Amino acid sequence: MNKRPLTMTDFANLLRDKGVNSTLQRVEIAQVILSKPQHLSAEQVLEKVNKGRNIVSKATVYNTLRLFAQKGLIKEIIADPAKVFYEPMTTDHHHFYNVDTGELVDIDPGQIKIDGVPEPPDGSTPIGVDVVIRIRDGNIPKNSAPSA
Repeated sequence: MNKRPLTMTDFANLLRDKGVNSTLQRVEIAQVILSKPQHLSAEQVLEKVNKGRNIVSKATVYNTLRLFAQKGLIKEIIADPAKVFYEPMTTDHHHFYNVDTGELVDIDPGQIKIDGVPEPPDGSTPIGVDVVIRIRDGNIPKNSAPSA
């Protein structure tokens, strides 16, 4: 069975169902980000929404994407975090990052096992593996030591 493409009205209804006021700008952003499986940056969303026009501001795109993530419409994946942590422990190890408190906590090295690493792109060499497990609401395991 073929599904029909979603209309602007469909996107407006989806936003309303999630408790989001469906302004024209939000509906256009929803249409870009929710129309198909994809990974887009805020800049890419801005470019696709405006299509050479200047109808949506950069701030509106960032605020709307944040709102959509809070409402569970999209998932925010932090691939290049704006927050940098420094710690004295320089050996390989992994972390929990509490998205609510901003706290970074070490994970006991024996708790994570990595069985293999994918082949890197041609001309590159892996130099380490960093696992950051994002958690919410202060649910940090008792056996993890806080980072300094």
